[in-house]
Formats: sequence, C-alpha cells, structure tokens
Amino acid sequence: MGKITLYEDRGFQGRHYECSSDHPNLQPYLSRCNSVRVHSGCWMLYEAQLLGPPVVPAPRRPDHQQWMVLSDSVRPCRLIPHASSHRLRIYEREDYRGQMVEITEDCSSLHDRFHLSEIHSFNVLEGSWVLYELPNYRGRQYLLRPGDYRRCQDWGATDARVGSLRRAVELY
Repeated sequence: MGKITLYEDRGFQGRHYECSSDHPNLQPYLSRCNSVRVHSGCWMLYEAQLLGPPVVPAPRRPDHQQWMVLSDSVRPCRLIPHASSHRLRIYEREDYRGQMVEITEDCSSLHDRFHLSEIHSFNVLEGSWVLYELPNYRGRQYLLRPGDYRRCQDWGATDARVGSLRRAVELY
C-alpha cells in the first residue's frame, strides 16, 4: 500500500490530490503539478502516456525541476509493487541475442561494469527497475516491470542508450 500527494504549487502549497493506487490521468484533479510528497511506497509519475520516460519522485520534492521533469504537467501515476528481491538479465542485442549478464544490484555504469558495447534487450525476472539512459543515474528514465523487453521500443525509448540501472525500492 502506498500514498502520494501531488500539489499544484511549489513547496507543497495550493490545490492538491492524494493517491493510494495507480491513476491513469490526474489532469481532472490538478491543472499542474509543482511539488510531490511521497508518504509511503515507491511511485512513478509520467508527463504523458504510460509508455515513455517517467518522472521519479523521491520522498519529498518541493520543486518539480528537481525531479527531472520537463514541464509541470503530470498525468498518470503508478505505484510500484514492493519486491523482496530484484533480478534481471541484460542482453547485448535485440530479442535476447548476444552476450547476457544477470544482475541483482544497482549499477551506476553498465558499460564500465560489464564491458558491453550496447544493450538492446532486457528480461526482468524479479522486482521493478529504473533504467537511465546515462551512467550515474542521469538522463531519461524508464520503468522496467517484470516482463520481456525485446527491443528499446518495448520500454518506451527511441534508441538503445542505456547507461545505468537502479532497483525500484521504497526509500524509507
């Protein structure tokens, strides 16, 4: 169970809306979102549809510019289910071809750690992961839930830039 409150104004001010489960469209409740308070759980917020780069809020974000969002518009939100373990396989080529590596921990630089020239597919076996296009958890972010990602379009990207991975875990 999780709980998140989204505020129209910075500093947790103005009209607000509270969620405790996935919500496909927050626009009817808020005209904009400029601050977020995560009370419990691990959440992903999206500027547009569910496929594509999400916005990842930390426990307290008084200013939307601190959580890597390009605008103050937030539409869907998703509660990420708690997982006691995390495990995924990364593949050098599309459709699970090429060299494969299995990981269970965060990785700040996939290239440095595994010496793969490119990463084009994932098989998420346990837990949810946040994929970053650049090393050191920077750049666009994508949520990988358990399942198959045979090519970059499956996780919402237009190219296969993959720099780092982090387990989606509650920060409390």
